[in-house]
Amino acid sequence: MNHQTKKGSLYLIPTPLADIPPELVMPTEALHVLKKLRYLIVEQLRTARRLLKKIDQSIDIDSLVFNELNKFTDPAHIKSYLDPIFLGEDVGLISEAGSPCVADPGALVVRAAHELGIKVRPLSGPSSINQALMASGFNGQSFCFHGYLPIHAEERVRFLKMIEKESIIKNQTQIFIETPFRNDQVMEAVIKTCNPSTLLCVASNISLIDEIIATKSLEAWENKRPDIHKKPTVFLIWNPGKG
Repeated sequence: MNHQTKKGSLYLIPTPLADIPPELVMPTEALHVLKKLRYLIVEQLRTARRLLKKIDQSIDIDSLVFNELNKFTDPAHIKSYLDPIFLGEDVGLISEAGSPCVADPGALVVRAAHELGIKVRPLSGPSSINQALMASGFNGQSFCFHGYLPIHAEERVRFLKMIEKESIIKNQTQIFIETPFRNDQVMEAVIKTCNPSTLLCVASNISLIDEIIATKSLEAWENKRPDIHKKPTVFLIWNPGKG
C-alpha cells in the first residue's frame, strides 16, 4: 500500500520591530510555531539566529536549516527553499522586522508556494504599517501603501503632489516609508510640498521606549519637527477636505 506523505505548510511569521523581548509583541501561536520549525527562510541569518535564541535558549540553532532571501538571492533558487514541505516538513518565512511580504522580498516565496499548491499560513504579529495606520486616526477603510519615495528631489515632489491629490479625491490615506537616514529630508519635502491643512502622521520607533506616534497638520509640524533621524519611521498623509 502506498502512503502519500502529507505536505507541510509555509508559515509567515511576523517578528519584533525592534530589539525588545519577543514575548512582549509576538503572539503565543507565532512563538510556538517558531520553536518547532526546522526550516526557515530569512532575510539575514545573523538576525534570525539572534531572534531564535531570545525566544528559547534551548533551541539547537546548528540543527536548523536556514535559506537567505534578500537582494543577493537568485530567484531560480527560491522554489528549492520549499522542498522540505513535500517531505512533510513545515517551513517558516520571517522578515528582518515586522510582517513578511510587506515592504519585504518574501512575496516571491509566497507566490512560489501558491504555484506549487502549498498551503500558506499567515500568522498575526507586529506590523509597522498596520500599527501606524491604526494609531493615525486616518481613514482605515481606504488606504494605499506606496513603499519608498523616489530618491531624487524633483521626482519626490511630483510624487507627493500626486498622492496628496489622491487623498483629497478619494478620501484615502496615503502611506510611505523611507530609509531612516533620509527621514528629515522627507519630512521637509512633505511640509514644503503639500497643503498646510493636510494631516501628517509620523510613526517612529514603534514599540520602543522612545516611540513617537503623532498626527498634526503640516502647518503645525512646520513649527515643531519630531526627532526621527535614523529611526525607522512610517509616514501617513490624509486630507479629507478640499485641500
